[in-house]
Amino acid sequence: MRWGSLRLRLVAAGTVAILLALGVAGAGLVVLFQRHVARTLAADLDVHLRQLLSGLEVSRDGQIIVARPPADPRFSEPLSGLYWQVSDDRGQLLRSRSLWDTTLDLPLDEPGPSEVHQHEIAGPGEARVLVAERSVVMNPDSRIRVRAAIASDLARATDAVRAFAKDLSIALAVLALVLALATSVQVGLGLRPLASLQRGIAEIRAGKRRHLPVAVPTEVAPLVEEVNALLDAQEREIVRSRSRAADLAHGFKTPLAALAADAARLKELGEMKLAENVEAVADAMSRQVDRELALARLRGTARTGGSSTTQLKPLLASLVTTLARTPAGARIAFDNRVHDDVMIAIDRTDLAEVLGNLLENAARHAESTVRITAAANPLAVIVEDDGRGIPEQQIAGVLERGGRLDQQAPGSGLGLAIVQDVLEAYGWQLRIGRSELGGARVQIAPAAMRSSRPAGQAKAAQQPPSS
Repeated sequence: MRWGSLRLRLVAAGTVAILLALGVAGAGLVVLFQRHVARTLAADLDVHLRQLLSGLEVSRDGQIIVARPPADPRFSEPLSGLYWQVSDDRGQLLRSRSLWDTTLDLPLDEPGPSEVHQHEIAGPGEARVLVAERSVVMNPDSRIRVRAAIASDLARATDAVRAFAKDLSIALAVLALVLALATSVQVGLGLRPLASLQRGIAEIRAGKRRHLPVAVPTEVAPLVEEVNALLDAQEREIVRSRSRAADLAHGFKTPLAALAADAARLKELGEMKLAENVEAVADAMSRQVDRELALARLRGTARTGGSSTTQLKPLLASLVTTLARTPAGARIAFDNRVHDDVMIAIDRTDLAEVLGNLLENAARHAESTVRITAAANPLAVIVEDDGRGIPEQQIAGVLERGGRLDQQAPGSGLGLAIVQDVLEAYGWQLRIGRSELGGARVQIAPAAMRSSRPAGQAKAAQQPPSS
């Protein structure tokens, strides 16, 4: 997941919410457990206090006697953390063996006969203890008031709370991890329709389908409907644009034919310079019309996915045969080094438009040789010549619409523009560099498989033996 992605945001937000919820729940559970321990400790002290009071007796001479001390053995173990103490209003004081040589410093209060008071005071060794005390009258005749107290070290309760918090934190950490993973899975499942839409849009761009699939969750259905409506509107606009371009282009055919006839008549009248100018203008306009017709057809092909696969070698043989009859092609040799199994996923007419322009340019600038190489893996077609080549600083200008290296030669400079338009429609790319033959090296290849080597370095792997 990348920063800024929707999935990362949802997972991060869910994880933060889980951590906050578990943190609050953990703190609450610790507080509840602490209260439970405190209630349990208070209940235990009350039981021990009842045992202590039930075992108290007063002798005939008024001495307090603990006839039956509480049964817990910790009362007999020095500094065990559990203590009892009995005193009366005459100064008598009895203590459990566990207090050793210390005394519980009880606060100054007067609990009633049926009241149990609890205090938190300093016990033996400055340890904090919880005390439960009760005051009773032992001898109704002498009215001896006895104050009995049971104390328990709070360190045990604190240790129990800490141990519980530690165990709880480990359990909550494991639970947080599980919930975070579950959140990630849940977010992935929730965003899966978006991934399906992404694949559908990619298939539309590739021409494999015309609309997005409508079998989507209810929340995504409005988006799919809007996108499909937009695609329909775009297709209608493309059809209208193609029709207008075709009508405009065909409307120029008759005037262009008239210009060509006028140029021929001017030549018959001896107006050679004027005739050549008219022919140049007519040729430029004809190329522009051809380009617009090609673009109109390309838009429809790319939108509807009507492209087909073309076997390269027979098409090149046909183009070379045609070019060999032209003045520029008759003076050079075409070295066709193309494998028989090379197939190009471009419509035959569009591929002929591309290769025809490239071969025509190469033949026009070559000294004696034009070499065509191609291979299926990696897929690429290379056209090279042994002419003067194109300086590196001028390549960008040549690739511009109407850009030309030789401004003196006839032509409109639209050849490479048409080539680029066709290649872009099919997701291909054009690269120009220097050939080892000395001239230009033009490579066409799918954009995703673009070569990373310098354009002028042709490798043997791309130059299979001549057939």
